[in-house]
Amino acid sequence: MIDHIGFPVSDFARSKAFYEKALAPLGYSVIMEVEKTDSGHPAAGFGRDGKPDFWIGGEGGLHDALHVAIVAKDRATVDAFYQAALAAGATDNGAPGIRAHYHPNYYGAFILDPDGHNIEAVCHAPG
Repeated sequence: MIDHIGFPVSDFARSKAFYEKALAPLGYSVIMEVEKTDSGHPAAGFGRDGKPDFWIGGEGGLHDALHVAIVAKDRATVDAFYQAALAAGATDNGAPGIRAHYHPNYYGAFILDPDGHNIEAVCHAPG
């Protein structure tokens, strides 16, 4: 089980504003913000139920894209994430739908964040 994931972004303020909007349908919000980490840069931890498990840091972007999938409680939440992310400025990377090549109930949506990272919301429950 993963406790948390973090990655650097090229523009901290822009990415924080983006994720506040894009992750809201998944029940995620900023749980913790650090003005200056050990590396001297700001960081924001998003999560739900008081646990920050999705972190962004202001160190600068990555050279290659990252893929992160966040569990959604149902398919409607996957759809809401996708719409919220697009409204916040994401690029479509796969509209909500069944991905049967993973398994028959795999319902996911994929977007690219402002740095080109592939962020997914996924529901594994039947329709």
